[in-house]
Order: sequence, then structure tokens, then C-alpha cells
Amino acid sequence: MATRTFRITVRGVFDGLSNDQRSELLARAAEHDVLRAGFTPEGHLSYDIAARPAFTFRFLDSGEAEEDILDATERAEEAAKGWLSRRGYGYKNLKSSAEDLSQAPLGKRQRREAARAAVPKETQ
Repeated sequence: MATRTFRITVRGVFDGLSNDQRSELLARAAEHDVLRAGFTPEGHLSYDIAARPAFTFRFLDSGEAEEDILDATERAEEAAKGWLSRRGYGYKNLKSSAEDLSQAPLGKRQRREAARAAVPKETQ
């Protein structure tokens, strides 16, 4: 069975932050900038606390079957909650979305490469 790759996004809103917590997040904002965001196994947090209290965690996980995406999503939510709780950051409105990359539509370049790969070498 082939391994499937999942991208999980967990979104939420910081809630009830103290002035010290807000200052700490502002001080570390550069390392959590959305322009540096990526999907990683440990999860990548991005936010712009100066603009709004929303945050996004991006996780990369894998599984063997299509149903494994549910477990991956649950792990991602728990990891996000754990990260926030360990730091004492309040949060609310957590919502998750997940994508199985094996089911994602191919981009233009990928379609072109797949079509080229399907043509026997003798005819190219």
C-alpha cells in the first residue's frame, strides 16, 4: 500500500492574552510570519498578532489508508492545543481542515509532465 501525505491546517484565535503574553508573541513574530509558513511534521505556527488575534498551525502527516486522515487531523489538533496550553496561551474557535495530497488535483506543470511520462520514449 502506498503512503499518503496529509496537510492539516488548524486555525484559531488567541483568547484572553495578558500584556506579557502579547509582548512575547510580538517579540517572536518574525519567526512566525506567514511568509515563512510551511507544513512540517512538528507543526509550524504563523500569526500577525499586531493585525488580529488569529493564528494558524500547519502540520504534515502521513498514513496508509484514506481514513488515516482523521487520525492525522486529531493528532494535529492535539499538538496545537498542547503547544498553546504549555505556554499558557488562551485560545478559542479551533477549526481544522485536512488535505490528502494523493487526491489533490494536478497543476498545469504536473499534468504536462505526467502526459510526457505516459508517451513511450520512442515516439518522443
